[in-house]
Amino acid sequence: MARHKLTETGIARIDKPGIYGDGDGLYLRVRKGGSRQWFFIYRRENKRTEIGLGGYGQGTAPVSLSLARERAEEIRQKLARGADPKADNRPVHVVTFRYVMDELLHSKEGSWKNDKHRAQWLMTLERYAAPLHRLPIASVAVGDVKACIMPHWLERPVTADRLRSRIEAVLDYAIAHEWRDGANCAKWKGLLEKLMPPRQRLVRGHHAALPYADAPRTAEKLRNSNGTAARAVELLMLTAVRSSEARFATFAEFDLQEALWTIPGERMKSGAEHVIPLGQRALAIIHARRLVASSDYLFGGGVDGRPVSDTAMTKALRLASPDKAATIHGLRSTFRDWAGDKTKFDRDVAEMALAHAVRDKTEAAYRRSTALEKRRKLMLAWESYLGRGE
Repeated sequence: MARHKLTETGIARIDKPGIYGDGDGLYLRVRKGGSRQWFFIYRRENKRTEIGLGGYGQGTAPVSLSLARERAEEIRQKLARGADPKADNRPVHVVTFRYVMDELLHSKEGSWKNDKHRAQWLMTLERYAAPLHRLPIASVAVGDVKACIMPHWLERPVTADRLRSRIEAVLDYAIAHEWRDGANCAKWKGLLEKLMPPRQRLVRGHHAALPYADAPRTAEKLRNSNGTAARAVELLMLTAVRSSEARFATFAEFDLQEALWTIPGERMKSGAEHVIPLGQRALAIIHARRLVASSDYLFGGGVDGRPVSDTAMTKALRLASPDKAATIHGLRSTFRDWAGDKTKFDRDVAEMALAHAVRDKTEAAYRRSTALEKRRKLMLAWESYLGRGE
């Protein structure tokens, strides 16, 4: 088989997901979204083996075309001598949880129920499973899985259970590809059920909402607090977004000149992009956060710049709120109750502000123009109410 079929120039022009061969076992996998990874495939006794060689043009140690060829040639020489390339004490590439996660998600392309289903899987593994990303998949232990799930276990049992299930799927994928030996340490029956605290019973119903009459006083206390979590809760309150949408906001999502916050579809529960008009107080928060930012996250903190936690935000809300049962998610209901009781804005405008589906299809068709301006007036009125209580 011919070798060296790829060129640096040709790789730069690749714009479609797929697998591109360089010859004699060396391949470049291009995923939806643009990430690229080298891998080598060989067969012995009808057994197919894949060895990752690193990412092309990404990370702290990008693997160039020439370096990928060097690594591929090392594998070919070992195979020619009858040696097992995977038995070397100095592995060509450590297969991490993140690598297997990406492989699993890639394998599921085309099988998602809908865009929302895909976005939920992606968000859960990208965000909530982040503590596992850098761990070698072969060494992920039950303690690692438990530590990853515990921050969500009591307050968000549905999210926690989905996270556990999707971690289990990643580990199953690794076991099937022989990147990991032994049983799955994320399984529930017979393992985690004996190690985790009892799950809260899942009760259908609404999250406890702060009465809108108490919202201005709560907003004032949040403004007077200097904590990152207080700023995150205040912006969430001003914009009526969900917790994860505020926590993982990045500076790149904000257009300060147009006073707009565009949340990409992959971060939305619906899977669809959501554009939020911003008032002066919201803009002031963003400007102030730029001055102290330690990462791309708007509400990043600490040495590593990781996003503020849900727990910290809940604590900040309850310190500021006269209603200690109020929840972060319930602030969306606070906004919706105020819009319905105290304003004359159309119902569909308020629903759009919450990124809910609207019943008026004509209104929905104009959400990027007419409806956006209507929503801007609504959000400015809400910000004014929070500032003055009028």
